[in-house]
Amino acid sequence: MTIGTAPPPLRLRVVQDGPEAAATVLKRTGLSDLEVDPAVAARSAAVFDTPELRDLVSSVGLSPASAEEALSPEQFVERVVRLVRAAGDTALRLISERLDGAVPADLETSPAEIAAAYQQVDAQFVADLRLAADRIRRFHEHQRRPSWLDVDEGLGQIIRPLERVGIYAPLSTAAYPSSVLMAAIPARVAGVDEVMLSMPPRPDGRHQPEMVVAADIAGVDRLFKIGGAQAIAALAYGTESVPKVDKILGPGNIFVVLAKKRVFGDVDIDQLPGPTETLVVADDTAPADEVAADLLAQAEHDPLASAILITSSERLAAAVPSALAEQLGQLERAEIARESLERRGGIVVAASVERALALANEYAPEHLCLLVADAWSYLPAIKHAGGVFLGRYSPEAAGDYVAGPSHIMPTAATARFSSPLSVDDFLKITSVIALSASQLVELGPAAARLARAEGLTAHAAAVERRLH
Repeated sequence: MTIGTAPPPLRLRVVQDGPEAAATVLKRTGLSDLEVDPAVAARSAAVFDTPELRDLVSSVGLSPASAEEALSPEQFVERVVRLVRAAGDTALRLISERLDGAVPADLETSPAEIAAAYQQVDAQFVADLRLAADRIRRFHEHQRRPSWLDVDEGLGQIIRPLERVGIYAPLSTAAYPSSVLMAAIPARVAGVDEVMLSMPPRPDGRHQPEMVVAADIAGVDRLFKIGGAQAIAALAYGTESVPKVDKILGPGNIFVVLAKKRVFGDVDIDQLPGPTETLVVADDTAPADEVAADLLAQAEHDPLASAILITSSERLAAAVPSALAEQLGQLERAEIARESLERRGGIVVAASVERALALANEYAPEHLCLLVADAWSYLPAIKHAGGVFLGRYSPEAAGDYVAGPSHIMPTAATARFSSPLSVDDFLKITSVIALSASQLVELGPAAARLARAEGLTAHAAAVERRLH
Protein backbone atom coordinates (compact mmCIF):
# COMPACT_ATOMS: atom_id res chain seq x y z
CA MET A 1 0.00 0.00 0.00
CA THR A 2 1.38 3.42 -0.96
CA ILE A 3 2.08 5.78 1.93
CA GLY A 4 -0.67 8.31 2.29
CA THR A 5 -3.35 6.20 0.60
CA ALA A 6 -6.40 4.97 2.47
CA PRO A 7 -6.45 1.29 3.38
CA PRO A 8 -8.81 -0.89 1.32
CA PRO A 9 -12.24 -1.56 2.84
CA LEU A 10 -12.43 -4.55 5.17
CA ARG A 11 -14.06 -7.49 3.39
CA LEU A 12 -15.70 -9.19 6.35
CA ARG A 13 -18.34 -11.88 5.88
CA VAL A 14 -21.62 -11.13 7.66
CA VAL A 15 -24.15 -13.94 7.24
CA GLN A 16 -27.35 -15.22 8.75
CA ASP A 17 -27.43 -18.47 10.70
CA GLY A 18 -27.95 -21.33 8.27
CA PRO A 19 -26.20 -23.29 5.53
CA GLU A 20 -24.15 -20.31 4.35
CA ALA A 21 -22.77 -19.72 7.85
CA ALA A 22 -21.88 -23.40 8.22
CA ALA A 23 -20.12 -23.42 4.86
CA THR A 24 -18.16 -20.20 5.39
CA VAL A 25 -17.61 -18.51 8.75
CA LEU A 26 -18.15 -21.62 10.90
CA LYS A 27 -16.43 -24.07 8.59
CA ARG A 28 -13.58 -25.95 10.25
CA THR A 29 -10.13 -26.51 8.70
CA GLY A 30 -8.31 -29.68 9.66
CA LEU A 31 -4.59 -30.17 10.14
CA SER A 32 -4.29 -31.80 6.71
CA ASP A 33 -5.96 -28.76 5.13
CA LEU A 34 -3.49 -26.17 6.41
CA GLU A 35 -1.67 -24.37 3.65
CA VAL A 36 2.10 -24.39 3.30
CA ASP A 37 3.83 -21.42 1.72
CA PRO A 38 4.76 -22.55 -1.84
CA ALA A 39 8.20 -20.99 -1.42
CA VAL A 40 8.77 -23.06 1.70
CA ALA A 41 7.59 -26.23 -0.04
CA ALA A 42 9.80 -25.52 -3.04
CA ARG A 43 12.97 -25.40 -0.95
CA SER A 44 12.11 -28.36 1.29
CA ALA A 45 14.16 -30.90 -0.67
CA ALA A 46 16.98 -28.41 -1.21
CA VAL A 47 17.56 -28.45 2.55
CA PHE A 48 19.05 -31.92 2.19
CA ASP A 49 21.02 -31.16 -0.98
CA THR A 50 24.54 -31.06 0.46
CA PRO A 51 27.10 -33.87 0.34
CA GLU A 52 26.95 -34.41 4.10
CA LEU A 53 23.16 -34.52 4.27
CA ARG A 54 22.84 -36.61 1.13
CA ASP A 55 25.11 -39.19 2.78
CA LEU A 56 23.04 -39.09 5.96
CA VAL A 57 19.79 -39.47 4.00
CA SER A 58 21.17 -42.57 2.28
CA SER A 59 22.50 -43.99 5.56
CA VAL A 60 19.01 -44.07 7.08
CA GLY A 61 17.50 -45.81 4.06
CA LEU A 62 15.76 -42.83 2.47
CA SER A 63 16.01 -42.07 -1.22
CA PRO A 64 17.75 -38.79 -2.06
CA ALA A 65 15.66 -36.00 -3.49
CA SER A 66 16.77 -33.52 -6.11
CA ALA A 67 17.04 -29.90 -5.10
CA GLU A 68 14.15 -29.07 -7.42
CA GLU A 69 11.80 -31.63 -5.92
CA ALA A 70 9.25 -30.34 -3.43
CA LEU A 71 8.72 -32.60 -0.45
CA SER A 72 5.38 -32.72 1.28
CA PRO A 73 5.47 -31.49 4.90
CA GLU A 74 5.13 -35.10 6.06
CA GLN A 75 8.06 -36.23 3.89
CA PHE A 76 10.19 -33.35 5.10
CA VAL A 77 9.45 -34.14 8.75
CA GLU A 78 10.15 -37.85 8.24
CA ARG A 79 13.59 -37.01 6.88
CA VAL A 80 14.38 -34.64 9.72
CA VAL A 81 13.25 -37.05 12.45
CA ARG A 82 15.16 -40.00 11.04
CA LEU A 83 18.33 -38.00 10.50
CA VAL A 84 18.34 -36.50 14.00
CA ARG A 85 17.57 -39.87 15.52
CA ALA A 86 20.48 -41.45 13.63
CA ALA A 87 23.10 -38.70 13.77
CA GLY A 88 22.22 -36.56 16.78
CA ASP A 89 24.00 -33.21 17.05
CA THR A 90 25.60 -33.62 13.63
CA ALA A 91 22.19 -33.74 11.97
CA LEU A 92 20.89 -30.92 14.17
CA ARG A 93 23.71 -28.66 13.08
CA LEU A 94 23.58 -29.55 9.39
CA ILE A 95 19.81 -29.15 9.11
CA SER A 96 19.72 -25.95 11.18
CA GLU A 97 22.49 -24.43 9.07
CA ARG A 98 20.54 -25.14 5.89
CA LEU A 99 17.29 -23.74 7.32
CA ASP A 100 18.61 -20.78 9.30
CA GLY A 101 21.89 -19.97 7.58
CA ALA A 102 23.96 -20.32 10.76
CA VAL A 103 24.26 -22.47 13.86
CA PRO A 104 25.17 -21.14 17.32
CA ALA A 105 28.54 -22.28 18.63
CA ASP A 106 26.76 -23.67 21.68
CA LEU A 107 23.35 -25.30 21.31
CA GLU A 108 22.53 -24.56 24.95
CA THR A 109 22.08 -21.11 26.48
CA SER A 110 24.65 -20.44 29.19
CA PRO A 111 24.05 -19.01 32.69
CA ALA A 112 25.96 -15.91 31.58
CA GLU A 113 23.55 -15.38 28.67
CA ILE A 114 20.60 -15.75 31.03
CA ALA A 115 22.06 -13.17 33.42
CA ALA A 116 22.75 -10.81 30.51
CA ALA A 117 19.15 -11.10 29.30
CA TYR A 118 17.89 -9.38 32.44
CA GLN A 119 20.03 -6.37 31.56
CA GLN A 120 18.44 -6.14 28.13
CA VAL A 121 14.80 -5.91 29.18
CA ASP A 122 12.78 -3.28 30.99
CA ALA A 123 12.41 -3.65 34.76
CA GLN A 124 8.63 -3.22 34.44
CA PHE A 125 8.53 -6.12 32.00
CA VAL A 126 10.25 -8.31 34.59
CA ALA A 127 7.84 -7.16 37.30
CA ASP A 128 4.85 -7.91 35.06
CA LEU A 129 6.19 -11.38 34.27
CA ARG A 130 6.62 -12.07 37.97
CA LEU A 131 3.02 -10.95 38.64
CA ALA A 132 1.74 -13.24 35.89
CA ALA A 133 3.93 -16.11 37.11
CA ASP A 134 2.61 -15.78 40.65
CA ARG A 135 -1.01 -15.89 39.52
CA ILE A 136 -0.38 -18.85 37.19
CA ARG A 137 1.37 -20.71 40.00
CA ARG A 138 -1.39 -20.05 42.54
CA PHE A 139 -4.12 -21.16 40.12
CA HIS A 140 -2.37 -24.41 39.29
CA GLU A 141 -1.58 -25.24 42.90
CA HIS A 142 -5.33 -25.92 43.30
CA GLN A 143 -4.94 -28.80 40.81
CA ARG A 144 -2.49 -30.88 42.80
CA ARG A 145 -3.67 -34.43 43.53
CA PRO A 146 -2.28 -36.74 46.20
CA SER A 147 -1.72 -40.45 45.88
CA TRP A 148 -4.17 -42.64 47.79
CA LEU A 149 -3.93 -46.11 49.29
CA ASP A 150 -6.71 -48.15 50.89
CA VAL A 151 -4.90 -50.92 52.74
CA ASP A 152 -8.11 -52.66 53.77
CA GLU A 153 -9.31 -52.87 50.16
CA GLY A 154 -5.81 -53.49 48.86
CA LEU A 155 -6.14 -50.80 46.22
CA GLY A 156 -4.73 -47.40 45.47
CA GLN A 157 -3.09 -45.03 43.05
CA ILE A 158 0.41 -43.61 43.10
CA ILE A 159 0.47 -40.23 41.40
CA ARG A 160 3.93 -39.13 40.35
CA PRO A 161 5.21 -36.32 38.13
CA LEU A 162 7.01 -36.98 34.88
CA GLU A 163 10.78 -36.89 35.24
CA ARG A 164 11.65 -34.69 32.25
CA VAL A 165 9.55 -32.62 29.84
CA GLY A 166 10.43 -30.54 26.80
CA ILE A 167 8.65 -27.33 25.89
CA TYR A 168 8.86 -25.88 22.40
CA ALA A 169 8.50 -22.15 21.77
CA PRO A 170 8.32 -20.85 18.19
CA LEU A 171 9.96 -17.70 16.85
CA SER A 172 7.81 -16.30 14.07
CA THR A 173 6.31 -12.87 13.52
CA ALA A 174 6.09 -12.48 17.31
CA ALA A 175 7.60 -14.06 20.40
CA TYR A 176 5.45 -15.15 23.32
CA PRO A 177 7.20 -15.12 26.71
CA SER A 178 3.77 -15.55 28.29
CA SER A 179 3.48 -19.00 26.68
CA VAL A 180 6.70 -20.06 28.38
CA LEU A 181 5.13 -19.22 31.76
CA MET A 182 1.89 -20.97 30.84
CA ALA A 183 3.67 -24.25 30.00
CA ALA A 184 6.59 -24.37 32.41
CA ILE A 185 4.92 -23.24 35.63
CA PRO A 186 2.26 -26.00 35.69
CA ALA A 187 5.11 -28.47 35.13
CA ARG A 188 6.94 -27.05 38.12
CA VAL A 189 3.81 -27.14 40.28
CA ALA A 190 3.33 -30.79 39.29
CA GLY A 191 6.86 -31.54 40.53
CA VAL A 192 8.58 -32.38 37.23
CA ASP A 193 12.29 -32.97 37.90
CA GLU A 194 13.66 -31.28 34.76
CA VAL A 195 11.99 -28.79 32.44
CA MET A 196 13.68 -28.17 29.08
CA LEU A 197 12.85 -25.39 26.61
CA SER A 198 13.87 -25.32 22.97
CA MET A 199 13.33 -22.46 20.55
CA PRO A 200 14.98 -21.08 17.43
CA PRO A 201 17.77 -18.54 17.96
CA ARG A 202 17.92 -15.16 16.31
CA PRO A 203 20.34 -14.67 13.41
CA ASP A 204 23.00 -13.55 15.91
CA GLY A 205 22.87 -16.98 17.56
CA ARG A 206 21.20 -15.78 20.74
CA HIS A 207 17.69 -16.03 22.10
CA GLN A 208 15.35 -13.10 22.40
CA PRO A 209 16.06 -11.74 25.91
CA GLU A 210 12.38 -11.52 26.84
CA MET A 211 12.02 -15.26 26.21
CA VAL A 212 15.14 -16.04 28.24
CA VAL A 213 13.90 -14.00 31.19
CA ALA A 214 10.49 -15.68 31.02
CA ALA A 215 12.15 -19.10 30.99
CA ASP A 216 14.21 -18.22 34.04
CA ILE A 217 11.24 -16.87 35.98
CA ALA A 218 9.18 -19.94 35.06
CA GLY A 219 11.86 -22.26 36.42
CA VAL A 220 13.14 -23.79 33.17
CA ASP A 221 16.27 -25.86 33.85
CA ARG A 222 17.90 -25.89 30.41
CA LEU A 223 17.34 -23.74 27.34
CA PHE A 224 18.35 -24.88 23.84
CA LYS A 225 18.89 -22.89 20.64
CA ILE A 226 17.16 -25.30 18.28
CA GLY A 227 13.98 -24.75 16.30
CA GLY A 228 11.66 -26.54 13.94
CA ALA A 229 11.02 -30.24 13.47
CA GLN A 230 14.65 -30.94 14.36
CA ALA A 231 14.07 -29.60 17.88
CA ILE A 232 11.10 -31.94 18.35
CA ALA A 233 13.18 -34.90 17.15
CA ALA A 234 16.03 -33.98 19.48
CA LEU A 235 13.72 -33.78 22.49
CA ALA A 236 11.98 -37.02 21.56
CA TYR A 237 15.08 -39.17 21.04
CA GLY A 238 17.94 -37.27 22.63
CA THR A 239 21.28 -36.24 21.14
CA GLU A 240 24.75 -35.64 22.55
CA SER A 241 23.62 -32.19 23.74
CA VAL A 242 19.88 -32.59 24.27
CA PRO A 243 18.49 -35.10 26.78
CA LYS A 244 15.55 -37.28 25.83
CA VAL A 245 12.31 -36.15 27.47
CA ASP A 246 9.14 -37.97 28.46
CA LYS A 247 6.68 -35.45 27.00
CA ILE A 248 6.81 -32.58 24.49
CA LEU A 249 4.53 -29.57 24.74
CA GLY A 250 4.05 -26.32 22.90
CA PRO A 251 2.85 -24.80 19.61
CA GLY A 252 4.65 -24.33 16.32
CA ASN A 253 4.26 -24.23 12.58
CA ILE A 254 2.96 -27.10 10.46
CA PHE A 255 6.37 -28.83 10.50
CA VAL A 256 6.59 -28.69 14.29
CA VAL A 257 3.05 -30.01 14.66
CA LEU A 258 3.68 -32.86 12.23
CA ALA A 259 6.92 -33.69 14.02
CA LYS A 260 5.01 -33.96 17.31
CA LYS A 261 2.55 -36.26 15.59
CA ARG A 262 5.42 -38.33 14.18
CA VAL A 263 7.18 -38.90 17.53
CA PHE A 264 4.02 -39.54 19.56
CA GLY A 265 4.19 -42.99 21.04
CA ASP A 266 7.93 -42.77 21.64
CA VAL A 267 7.14 -39.78 23.85
CA ASP A 268 3.89 -38.20 24.95
CA ILE A 269 2.68 -34.89 23.52
CA ASP A 270 0.17 -32.34 24.73
CA GLN A 271 -1.83 -31.83 21.54
CA LEU A 272 -1.57 -31.13 17.82
CA PRO A 273 -2.30 -27.42 18.00
CA GLY A 274 -3.92 -25.69 15.07
CA PRO A 275 -4.20 -21.95 14.52
CA THR A 276 -5.58 -20.03 17.48
CA GLU A 277 -9.25 -19.06 17.57
CA THR A 278 -11.78 -16.95 19.43
CA LEU A 279 -15.55 -17.06 19.21
CA VAL A 280 -17.46 -14.13 20.72
CA VAL A 281 -21.13 -14.53 21.58
CA ALA A 282 -22.72 -11.12 22.08
CA ASP A 283 -26.16 -9.63 22.49
CA ASP A 284 -27.49 -6.10 22.04
CA THR A 285 -25.91 -4.95 25.33
CA ALA A 286 -22.36 -5.46 24.04
CA PRO A 287 -20.47 -2.32 22.96
CA ALA A 288 -19.43 -2.67 19.31
CA ASP A 289 -15.97 -1.21 19.96
CA GLU A 290 -15.23 -3.79 22.69
CA VAL A 291 -16.42 -6.67 20.52
CA ALA A 292 -14.21 -5.40 17.70
CA ALA A 293 -11.25 -5.07 20.06
CA ASP A 294 -11.65 -8.67 21.21
CA LEU A 295 -11.81 -9.93 17.64
CA LEU A 296 -8.72 -7.97 16.65
CA ALA A 297 -6.83 -9.24 19.68
CA GLN A 298 -7.22 -12.71 18.23
CA ALA A 299 -6.78 -11.81 14.57
CA GLU A 300 -3.41 -10.14 15.07
CA HIS A 301 -1.81 -13.46 16.08
CA ASP A 302 -1.65 -15.04 12.66
CA PRO A 303 -3.27 -14.85 9.20
CA LEU A 304 -4.65 -18.34 9.93
CA ALA A 305 -6.22 -17.31 13.26
CA SER A 306 -10.02 -17.33 13.49
CA ALA A 307 -11.93 -14.45 15.10
CA ILE A 308 -15.67 -14.96 14.88
CA LEU A 309 -18.71 -13.16 16.27
CA ILE A 310 -22.09 -14.83 16.70
CA THR A 311 -24.68 -12.31 17.78
CA SER A 312 -28.41 -12.09 18.34
CA SER A 313 -28.29 -8.36 17.52
CA GLU A 314 -28.71 -7.07 13.97
CA ARG A 315 -27.57 -3.66 15.25
CA LEU A 316 -24.32 -5.11 16.58
CA ALA A 317 -23.71 -7.11 13.40
CA ALA A 318 -23.98 -3.89 11.42
CA ALA A 319 -21.80 -1.83 13.79
CA VAL A 320 -18.88 -4.18 14.40
CA PRO A 321 -17.41 -4.12 10.84
CA SER A 322 -17.07 -0.32 11.02
CA ALA A 323 -15.47 -0.57 14.46
CA LEU A 324 -13.05 -3.19 13.17
CA ALA A 325 -12.07 -1.05 10.18
CA GLU A 326 -11.49 1.97 12.42
CA GLN A 327 -9.37 0.09 14.96
CA LEU A 328 -7.34 -1.74 12.30
CA GLY A 329 -5.70 1.55 11.39
CA GLN A 330 -4.27 1.82 14.90
CA LEU A 331 -2.56 -1.60 14.99
CA GLU A 332 1.09 -2.41 14.34
CA ARG A 333 0.05 -5.82 12.99
CA ALA A 334 -2.83 -4.46 10.95
CA GLU A 335 -2.07 -6.45 7.79
CA ILE A 336 -1.93 -9.74 9.68
CA ALA A 337 -5.20 -8.94 11.48
CA ARG A 338 -6.89 -7.88 8.24
CA GLU A 339 -5.89 -11.09 6.46
CA SER A 340 -7.09 -13.19 9.39
CA LEU A 341 -10.47 -11.46 9.52
CA GLU A 342 -11.04 -11.66 5.78
CA ARG A 343 -9.90 -15.29 5.40
CA ARG A 344 -10.99 -16.93 8.66
CA GLY A 345 -13.22 -14.45 10.47
CA GLY A 346 -16.78 -13.23 10.13
CA ILE A 347 -20.09 -12.51 11.80
CA VAL A 348 -23.06 -14.83 12.11
CA VAL A 349 -26.46 -13.44 13.08
CA ALA A 350 -28.47 -15.90 15.19
CA ALA A 351 -32.08 -15.75 16.35
CA SER A 352 -31.19 -15.70 20.06
CA VAL A 353 -28.37 -15.99 22.54
CA GLU A 354 -29.45 -19.58 23.14
CA ARG A 355 -29.09 -20.37 19.44
CA ALA A 356 -25.73 -18.57 19.37
CA LEU A 357 -24.52 -20.81 22.21
CA ALA A 358 -25.74 -23.91 20.38
CA LEU A 359 -23.65 -22.86 17.38
CA ALA A 360 -20.72 -22.19 19.70
CA ASN A 361 -20.99 -25.69 21.14
CA GLU A 362 -20.92 -27.13 17.63
CA TYR A 363 -17.83 -25.07 16.81
CA ALA A 364 -16.11 -25.99 20.14
CA PRO A 365 -13.77 -22.99 20.18
CA GLU A 366 -10.47 -22.59 21.93
CA HIS A 367 -11.72 -19.34 23.49
CA LEU A 368 -15.39 -18.52 24.03
CA CYS A 369 -16.18 -14.95 25.12
CA LEU A 370 -19.67 -14.15 26.42
CA LEU A 371 -20.45 -10.46 26.03
CA VAL A 372 -24.08 -10.78 27.05
CA ALA A 373 -26.30 -9.56 29.86
CA ASP A 374 -26.08 -11.82 32.93
CA ALA A 375 -23.29 -13.88 31.40
CA TRP A 376 -23.04 -16.20 34.43
CA SER A 377 -26.56 -17.49 33.81
CA TYR A 378 -25.47 -18.95 30.44
CA LEU A 379 -22.47 -20.84 31.78
CA PRO A 380 -24.40 -24.13 32.28
CA ALA A 381 -25.32 -24.12 28.58
CA ILE A 382 -21.68 -24.26 27.47
CA LYS A 383 -20.54 -27.80 26.66
CA HIS A 384 -17.42 -27.43 24.53
CA ALA A 385 -14.79 -24.69 24.93
CA GLY A 386 -11.19 -24.51 25.98
CA GLY A 387 -11.81 -21.44 28.09
CA VAL A 388 -14.89 -19.35 28.84
CA PHE A 389 -14.55 -15.60 29.41
CA LEU A 390 -17.61 -14.18 31.13
CA GLY A 391 -18.58 -10.54 30.69
CA ARG A 392 -16.92 -7.41 29.41
CA TYR A 393 -14.37 -7.28 32.24
CA SER A 394 -12.92 -10.70 31.41
CA PRO A 395 -11.42 -10.18 27.97
CA GLU A 396 -9.45 -13.04 26.52
CA ALA A 397 -6.40 -10.79 26.49
CA ALA A 398 -6.42 -10.78 30.31
CA GLY A 399 -6.59 -14.57 30.29
CA ASP A 400 -3.65 -14.69 27.90
CA TYR A 401 -1.39 -13.06 30.45
CA VAL A 402 -2.42 -12.59 34.07
CA ALA A 403 -5.71 -14.27 35.01
CA GLY A 404 -4.09 -17.55 36.09
CA PRO A 405 -5.28 -20.51 33.97
CA SER A 406 -2.89 -21.63 31.26
CA HIS A 407 -3.67 -20.05 27.93
CA ILE A 408 -2.55 -23.24 26.17
CA MET A 409 -5.96 -24.56 25.18
CA PRO A 410 -7.42 -27.07 22.71
CA THR A 411 -7.93 -25.81 19.15
CA ALA A 412 -9.59 -27.14 15.99
CA ALA A 413 -12.71 -28.40 17.81
CA THR A 414 -10.64 -30.67 20.08
CA ALA A 415 -12.31 -28.92 23.01
CA ARG A 416 -15.01 -31.55 22.48
CA PHE A 417 -12.70 -34.11 24.09
CA SER A 418 -9.62 -32.37 25.52
CA SER A 419 -8.76 -29.71 28.07
CA PRO A 420 -6.47 -26.74 28.65
CA LEU A 421 -2.97 -27.52 29.80
CA SER A 422 -2.93 -28.26 33.53
CA VAL A 423 -0.94 -29.96 36.27
CA ASP A 424 -2.52 -33.26 35.15
CA ASP A 425 -0.55 -33.03 31.89
CA PHE A 426 2.62 -33.59 33.89
CA LEU A 427 1.45 -36.49 36.05
CA LYS A 428 1.28 -40.23 35.56
CA ILE A 429 -0.71 -42.70 37.64
CA THR A 430 0.38 -46.12 38.81
CA SER A 431 -2.35 -48.46 40.02
CA VAL A 432 -1.70 -50.45 43.21
CA ILE A 433 -3.32 -53.87 43.77
CA ALA A 434 -2.59 -55.65 47.07
CA LEU A 435 -5.39 -58.16 47.73
CA SER A 436 -5.46 -60.20 50.89
CA ALA A 437 -5.90 -63.99 50.97
CA SER A 438 -9.54 -63.62 51.97
CA GLN A 439 -10.19 -61.14 49.17
CA LEU A 440 -8.71 -63.49 46.59
CA VAL A 441 -10.90 -66.30 47.92
CA GLU A 442 -13.89 -63.99 47.45
CA LEU A 443 -12.94 -62.57 44.04
CA GLY A 444 -10.74 -65.25 42.50
CA PRO A 445 -13.43 -67.67 41.25
CA ALA A 446 -15.07 -64.90 39.21
CA ALA A 447 -11.69 -63.89 37.81
CA ALA A 448 -10.94 -67.50 36.80
CA ARG A 449 -14.34 -67.94 35.17
CA LEU A 450 -13.95 -64.71 33.19
CA ALA A 451 -10.47 -65.78 32.09
CA ARG A 452 -11.78 -69.14 30.83
CA ALA A 453 -14.60 -67.33 29.03
CA GLU A 454 -11.92 -65.43 27.12
CA GLY A 455 -9.98 -68.61 26.39
CA LEU A 456 -7.08 -67.60 28.63
CA THR A 457 -6.69 -70.76 30.68
CA ALA A 458 -3.23 -69.81 32.02
CA HIS A 459 -4.79 -66.73 33.54
CA ALA A 460 -7.43 -68.88 35.21
CA ALA A 461 -4.83 -71.33 36.49
CA ALA A 462 -2.69 -68.55 37.99
CA VAL A 463 -5.66 -67.59 40.16
CA GLU A 464 -6.90 -71.11 40.93
CA ARG A 465 -3.49 -72.33 42.19
CA ARG A 466 -3.82 -69.80 44.99
CA LEU A 467 -7.31 -70.91 45.98
CA HIS A 468 -6.33 -74.45 47.12
